Amino acid sequence: MADAPTTTEVVKEFASYSLNASGVEARIRIVDRGGYVPNYEVSVPGLGEATKILLLSLRNELLNIVPVDMTRITEHEYVTELNKRYINASSVMIDRYLPGTRPEIKAILIAYIINIMLGLGDLEVLVADENLEEIAVNSSKEPVWIFHKKFGWCKTNIKLYNEEAIYDLSEAIGRRVGRQITMLSPLMDAELTDGSRVNATLYPVSQGGDTITIRKFSKNPWTMPALIASKSLSAEVAAIIWICVQNEISLVISGGTASGKTSFLNAMSIFMPSNHRVISIEETRELTLPSFLQWVPMLTRQPNAEGKGEITLYNLMINALRQRPDIMLVGEIRTKYDAQTLFEAIHTGHAVYGTIHADNVQDTVVRMTNPPIDIPKVMLNSIGGVISLFRHRRLGIRRVLEFGEMLGSGDTNVLYRWNLRGDSFAQISNLSRLAEVISLYGGYTYNELLDDINEKASILTWMVNNKVTGVNEAGNTVAQYYKNKERVIKIVKDNVPFSEDLLK
Repeated sequence: MADAPTTTEVVKEFASYSLNASGVEARIRIVDRGGYVPNYEVSVPGLGEATKILLLSLRNELLNIVPVDMTRITEHEYVTELNKRYINASSVMIDRYLPGTRPEIKAILIAYIINIMLGLGDLEVLVADENLEEIAVNSSKEPVWIFHKKFGWCKTNIKLYNEEAIYDLSEAIGRRVGRQITMLSPLMDAELTDGSRVNATLYPVSQGGDTITIRKFSKNPWTMPALIASKSLSAEVAAIIWICVQNEISLVISGGTASGKTSFLNAMSIFMPSNHRVISIEETRELTLPSFLQWVPMLTRQPNAEGKGEITLYNLMINALRQRPDIMLVGEIRTKYDAQTLFEAIHTGHAVYGTIHADNVQDTVVRMTNPPIDIPKVMLNSIGGVISLFRHRRLGIRRVLEFGEMLGSGDTNVLYRWNLRGDSFAQISNLSRLAEVISLYGGYTYNELLDDINEKASILTWMVNNKVTGVNEAGNTVAQYYKNKERVIKIVKDNVPFSEDLLK
């Protein structure tokens, strides 16, 4: 009988790159192995699975040699000293259990041990990857999942060894920020030191097993030119938003979960004048404003184990009004108290930019005028407009679905709408009340307003063409426009290539 033919797995590589995760040099490959989702594969040269298991087994022994005082784990000097002691102890233990290890391999093993003892172990590589938005540990029975900015959800080749390992990791994350997760309190919201948001749950609340979900904090925040370059909105729509911010007209950003509401709020920050005082209020630190702005970031705080010490979004909003802000940024409007305080801030002369969960411009009005927010519809006329965002999961894109102005009645007039078929933005109607408000506060005639929109759109297009997409570079360009408008316009008209010294 002839031998059965052997099948060779066909692997298609989408991308590959290297990164450093707290001293561990890792190689990343994103491949198609014939499944329904891509595979995100992590490899560390010199570190095999057997070696990993051995190093993990040394954890308790290392803790006995170098105990950790969790009450001091947030102190920079203490962690630095602890790191040095673990490096020395790890070197001794590698010599004992893996004698003859080459120096370059030994350095890799020591870095991995440090990640186990003071970091997130195997998850450190995922946290270090700036291409990822989400890290999801669903249980010890299945691989860790990640959401890649380009490839969407992917399965990794990383798996936590048991439920106890997931619990230990959750507990360690919680202790560093004063949170607890126990069988009596099986749900936990916490943060990593870099600002990433962490949610953890324990079995049997999560029936499949213990879970950890990490929403990563972006170290390279989106800017308006970057959003235009990615076709999330047109330069014309961005120019109208710029005029609104310049003239301190309040806006609300709506959208579904993970549609990019906070990222869009961050992108708008480059339009804020540098002589304004900005106070942001968030539940988790996600905003990163240009460095030259006078910016006071504030965060809510959950109650401690005794139920004391909670600082809510409402508490922060009330406090922020006493700090003489010119602009207030509100991470998310959830309750009637949040909305009432937001409108109070607008009515007392502050420009307010906030986010809310809603699917489109009209749904934003419905959401705000019904429980649990339940604001009288007539109050909505203090808002200049609504920017509605949309995340198309199948195509893996985010777009401004609609941009609408708020009418005096509290109803909306949609000005621009995204068209899926052509992936383009169409003007649905002309500016009316928003033009009146801008003319009132900015002194424009209608034709001057249209000219200003075109002028600002050309500046944004120049920034896109010259890849001026960093938060400080883009913010500095706008700041220079406010300082010396004619000079910036001439640079754009002459199409002068951007350089670091161009606008100084």
